[in-house]
Amino acid sequence: MSSIRPLRIFLVENHADTLKWLTLYLQRMGHTVVTACNMEEALATLPTATCEVLISDIGLPDGNGWQLLQKLREMSGSLPRYAIAMSGYGMNADRSKSKNAGYRQHILKPFKAIELQAMLAKAAAEPAS
Repeated sequence: MSSIRPLRIFLVENHADTLKWLTLYLQRMGHTVVTACNMEEALATLPTATCEVLISDIGLPDGNGWQLLQKLREMSGSLPRYAIAMSGYGMNADRSKSKNAGYRQHILKPFKAIELQAMLAKAAAEPAS
């Protein structure tokens, strides 16, 4: 389905149907996917998940994706090498806040699969640090 090299992706999404759909889509593309449905679960799981890419919803029930990156830095000092924010918030201020938090990309929901695929292609093309 995809010519992108397989990635290990950590996906944070609180909407059950969206989490299920994205997980199945990413797996079908050949990626390994680890999931969390809120910030607390992500903070407990992500530091040991050894994922290359983080895809996180910004609006979470127990915080937000911007706080998630900050807390991960404070906890472990390291993050997945490529982070993509997903959000229904698409104003320039929201995109800027995502960039300042450490997200490399900001994708606006609802998005087309090809948009996410293009972002993952960029992530896969970058050499591991």
